[in-house]
Amino acid sequence: MSLGLYLHIPYCFSKCRYCDFYSHPGERGVPDAYVDALLRELARFAPDAPLRPDTVYFGGGTPSLLSPAQVGRLIRAACPVSGAEVTLEANPETVTEESLRGFREAGVNRISFGVQSARDTQLRTLGRPHTARQARAAFAAARQAGFENISGDIMLALPHYTQAEFDETLELIEEGGATHISAYLLKIEPDSAFGRTPPEGLPTGDEAADFYLYAVEQLEHHGYRQYEISNFAKPGYEGRHNLIYWDCGDYLGLGPAAHSCMGGKRFYYPADTAAFLQDNAAPVMDGGCGAEDYLILQLRLRKGLSLPQYKALYGKEFSPVQLAFIRNCVKNGYAAFDGTTLGPDPGGSHRAEQHSGRAALSLPAAHCFCGAILV
Repeated sequence: MSLGLYLHIPYCFSKCRYCDFYSHPGERGVPDAYVDALLRELARFAPDAPLRPDTVYFGGGTPSLLSPAQVGRLIRAACPVSGAEVTLEANPETVTEESLRGFREAGVNRISFGVQSARDTQLRTLGRPHTARQARAAFAAARQAGFENISGDIMLALPHYTQAEFDETLELIEEGGATHISAYLLKIEPDSAFGRTPPEGLPTGDEAADFYLYAVEQLEHHGYRQYEISNFAKPGYEGRHNLIYWDCGDYLGLGPAAHSCMGGKRFYYPADTAAFLQDNAAPVMDGGCGAEDYLILQLRLRKGLSLPQYKALYGKEFSPVQLAFIRNCVKNGYAAFDGTTLGPDPGGSHRAEQHSGRAALSLPAAHCFCGAILV
């Protein structure tokens, strides 16, 4: 089974207005002491031999505030397997061709840019510190630095959103050479600046659903195949690290507020950077990873849930009542089921629309039957 390593970098220039992730705004770099603390924890989990993960993911915060030398220290200590996917999240305003070349030489082979929108007015509304011009420049610099695996993030259903804004953002990212796109609906988190002061012009729930469906259609048309609710890729460029999460594989998360699941047990580090630096933040146990987690996460994926594999892993089978509910979902265009594999029906949204009177999400239709299956 694959093993993923997540390294949380909580430092960033400024806090985006929609963000409630654990981070430290106002920073222009990452202290070496923090890198040392990550190395300390890595050694604790792999005291006798290198960890040898199949994927490494630098998330944040803004991991591109790390120097290439710091990234190199962490990758060398983890000693990923040959051919491992090594991803670094980057904000466009923080990178240059020189720094990106340095990251490549350090061992990063996948870069992920937080673009969100191609409109500067929208970026200012979101509290993003970059401009559309800087996003274009970042993609160009990444290609010049030798990156072939490039991801870009798009946010949907933003204040005063239109299909034209999505089209402009997709054009920017596609022309930038992206092989992977993550497209997320804006969610107003209570602990974010937007949660405290919601922006004007937010779409209704139905309008947000329509923006999502439009995005799925356009991304597929441009060659980005949907493989998960919010993720789309050119063939062969699916994100391997996140697939470990969705397949309930083992992953180790290091850093304050980082979560892990190893050997079926969940744990996390307290959201306290000072304590983490002082070696005073032991991981907290957080239950197990079981059949319910597996079912929910598999139904996020286009490939769906294999019932034989579900039974082999967890000894679970669906009851007659659950199977009847699933068949009803199939009839109404929300699901596909061939007797052995249950999944969302990527082509079922139009049939579902006929039944419900409004657009139904294709992959998120998993949520319509997931709850009933778990009863």
